[in-house]
Amino acid sequence: MINPKPEILQALETNQALVSLLGGEKIFWLVAGDAELPYITYFELTNFDSEFSDDEATASSIEIQVDIWTKGNPQKIAEESDRTMTDLGYYRYGASDLYEDDTKIFHKVLRYETKKLKGER
Repeated sequence: MINPKPEILQALETNQALVSLLGGEKIFWLVAGDAELPYITYFELTNFDSEFSDDEATASSIEIQVDIWTKGNPQKIAEESDRTMTDLGYYRYGASDLYEDDTKIFHKVLRYETKKLKGER
């Protein structure tokens, strides 16, 4: 199985425009803990072997969800996140605007997919 999480974290944290919009490197795998808004969380939706040669997996199909959490408009953060994920070879297949009534937080959901060959970055 290919683990895309370190590559995604590094790419998002290297995007200085994104880090500036967040007010720091506030990008977390799955849970942000007590981080101040705005911030990003991300996680794998699926990760499965999708190509085989001689009964061995040679590629993985991977789906990632990137969530943006903010008190304001998430659009600029979403655009920078999308640029980074696209540069990594991910294709965005969905986006949703949500609002968390109980916390009064805007929540932008971005979903991506890609296929990675074993040994490929």
